Amino acid sequence: MVDQSSVPPQLLHLVIGGELRHLGEPTFRDLSQIEFVGAFGSYDEAKKAWKARAQATVDNAHMRYFILHAHKLIDPRGDAA
Repeated sequence: MVDQSSVPPQLLHLVIGGELRHLGEPTFRDLSQIEFVGAFGSYDEAKKAWKARAQATVDNAHMRYFILHAHKLIDPRGDAA
């Protein structure tokens, strides 16, 4: 049995990216081409993945990656207005 007090809280973060239409706004050029990098249990893990993908695409000025704080969007009780 796992001691729940020693397990760090899981804060779900998603990393996605794609080419933007314009550099000044986060509107993707083609939603069908969005890259799902992954789902991560902490911000630090997500940041490592984000940084790796961002550095790998540094030659494309329109390519951007984002960390989505999915744990803030989850409403397990379904009572969000």
